[in-house]
Amino acid sequence: MRDIEVTLASGEVRKFGELAPGAALIVNVASKCGFTPQYAGLEELYQEFSDKGLAVIGMPCNQFLMQEPGSDQEIAEFCTLNYGVTFPLLTKGKVNGRGTEPLFKELRKGKDATGTGGLVRWNFEKFVVSRDPAGGGAPTVTRFRSAVEPNDPAIRAAIEAALAA
Repeated sequence: MRDIEVTLASGEVRKFGELAPGAALIVNVASKCGFTPQYAGLEELYQEFSDKGLAVIGMPCNQFLMQEPGSDQEIAEFCTLNYGVTFPLLTKGKVNGRGTEPLFKELRKGKDATGTGGLVRWNFEKFVVSRDPAGGGAPTVTRFRSAVEPNDPAIRAAIEAALAA
């Protein structure tokens, strides 16, 4: 997973592992969604945990009722002006179907609290990725659906566990 290339909103191409060498919280985001205020909670998590090794990364997606129509620059400006977002945003991409971003193909393997993985159902699904295991192997991915707020105790516990892995 860490070798997958991702494109930042600035157009810069990096390996996921360069953006997230340790634990990560990745979220598919949208500016015109009922869950958009979750940007504030995501930024709070970034401020609290980034010094401990957590990367928070947003990927704008326009696949759900066209709720992210803006350009990468417009999206970045919206996030900064309205929510003070300082964590990195990727270029707008797809989380399902033809053209799904390779990172999200991997993230979708993660399961939520009911044991369900598969397609992303809506904007603001959250994926907590652990550090790479010390003995080798793939990191674990824990998934949270859109209605779970960023500061929910279950997400915070998953972040703590991912940082400790």
